[in-house]
Amino acid sequence: MRGSWVPRIASLLLLPALSVPVPAAARPPDRADTTAVAPADWTPPLSTRGRWIVDANGDRFKLRSGNWHGASGTWNGSGSADDDANHHAGENAHRIPLGLDRAPMSEIVASFLEIGINSVRLPFSNEMIHDTRPVTADAVTANPRLEGRTPLEVYDAAVRALTDAGLAVILNNHTNTTRWCCGVDGNERWNASRSAETWENDWLFMARRYRDNPRVVGADLYNEVRRSVWDDPNWGLGDRHDWFAASQRAGDRILTEADPDLLIIVEGINWTGLPVDGLPHGRPTLEPVRDLSHTLVDSGKLVYSAHFYGYTGPRHTGATGIGETSDPRYQDLTPAELTDVLARQAFYVADDADRHYTAPVWISEFGVGGREETGAAPRAWFEDFVDELIRADADFAYWPLVGWHENRRGNGWALLHWDAAGRRMAVHDGDDWRSDAWRRLVEAPARTGHVPPATEWAMLSPDHADFVASRRMRALPDLDPGARKAVCPDGLRLAGLSHTGNRGLCTDVRAGVLDSPGGAHEVVKDERHVAPGRDWASGYTKLHCADGYFLTGYSVRGAAVSAALCREATPGTLTAPAGRTVWFDRGDNRGTSPKGGDFARGHYKGQCADDEYAAGIAWTGRLGSARTPDALYCRPLA
Repeated sequence: MRGSWVPRIASLLLLPALSVPVPAAARPPDRADTTAVAPADWTPPLSTRGRWIVDANGDRFKLRSGNWHGASGTWNGSGSADDDANHHAGENAHRIPLGLDRAPMSEIVASFLEIGINSVRLPFSNEMIHDTRPVTADAVTANPRLEGRTPLEVYDAAVRALTDAGLAVILNNHTNTTRWCCGVDGNERWNASRSAETWENDWLFMARRYRDNPRVVGADLYNEVRRSVWDDPNWGLGDRHDWFAASQRAGDRILTEADPDLLIIVEGINWTGLPVDGLPHGRPTLEPVRDLSHTLVDSGKLVYSAHFYGYTGPRHTGATGIGETSDPRYQDLTPAELTDVLARQAFYVADDADRHYTAPVWISEFGVGGREETGAAPRAWFEDFVDELIRADADFAYWPLVGWHENRRGNGWALLHWDAAGRRMAVHDGDDWRSDAWRRLVEAPARTGHVPPATEWAMLSPDHADFVASRRMRALPDLDPGARKAVCPDGLRLAGLSHTGNRGLCTDVRAGVLDSPGGAHEVVKDERHVAPGRDWASGYTKLHCADGYFLTGYSVRGAAVSAALCREATPGTLTAPAGRTVWFDRGDNRGTSPKGGDFARGHYKGQCADDEYAAGIAWTGRLGSARTPDALYCRPLA
């Protein structure tokens, strides 16, 4: 979110700021009614196939989105919240989506459609969910039927208006507290101002609240995770600041306990370190995903997101003065340099096919000043960034959609502005330099039509705790009490293991779903299924699946293998002749062109071929060994 620095603490520790209801019969009509043309037909729910988001028919649905902010807060954090001057850019949203005091909701929604978007990212705060203070008349002057409702009930009305118009809605947990984001403000992490458990429960509440509305399509878990005064967020350390683990857990809970149809959207880390030359600092965004990616309990539901603004940079906070470093901003880069940086920080996730991390990438915030922006650098950056979005055929969401103006002057960043008299000023009114670029973006050629199902590759990472991505196994008793369990999502099989580090790789390549409907599973802890004369790893302990079963998971105690999980296959999909032993105790052994990507960087890995399935794991307890996996037994698929 675009913002400004607030000197609340010592300069070396500062962080960037970025970006009872009235009965219906008694309510007066809205001031105006505008009939809008709905976006192109699409059928919810949405899911993913490789790098693409698709609808229920398997047709590509490109998120051409904008952000309708306000419900997450516009108050800057000091002074009276009743004074407009104490709100970002003087725009007081009154704890609800901005602009409802200036224009009827129907007009605002119709304007969204007019500028070419098909979806809206709708921010909210955790505080808003529980806020029982009624909305006052001055907050909804143009929508008097909303007076007296709670902020959440107004949010409900916004969701209903958007989806009734055919727009897709992505719920976005923007902040903990209802105030402007994103500095050192108590909103740095999902659990900065409340417990992780409360944060998860708030998400379950919101997901359940709208699950009967099929055009509510996504849960954007948290906005711009960043450093607090003392601590950085991290990606995979297993502590209370671990954004990877927190988003993985929240996403799985939403899908299994609230709404299995939602896309789960995970933004990268926005900032770590101290913004001082010579000290470590930077904007990791999605770079950590290459080495540690999410595997949700339901395949085809994960979307990654990132934010980019011209005044920030790969290692620049976006500040001027306090918190500013000598690092280049994105707007200082040449077009070629910008292409390289965007690829490294975000677009590679979608561009790289057949990796454990391959997923759609949604640039859920970007933007620039409008009529009053005269700087050559930000203007050039915006044009170049739009070109990059078009080149990448990327899903996007502009920040923000709605703003205020007086006599055609004001904050200027929004694509649509209303003054106090309700007069609209839009991006295509003839005097906004962004008009051509915006039109070029929303009308750009893009992939359309049917997207064929994509091969799934998924990482298992029981680094610090259980990593059970199978709905089936989650519903059953603990398969190996006391051990950390890793299980592939239902429909996938284990394809690879690392010698150390406990990582695994799952896939459905070449075979599709092998699982026998209602089939059995078996936890194997000994050599009961190793037939005489079929010792495929002499001198090693072998955890071997019975004929007709394939490996779908494993458990570990420390670094040591504890058990193998075998799943019964549909008859005729597996073969039972002798297979081959794939050793990886002394080096990588994944074939000449392995797919799936490096699922355990820095560790030896073994992987069955695409036309094989894993049927066993071998390890040794000899002196000097940690009983880690040393070999896989790979058999050909039928």
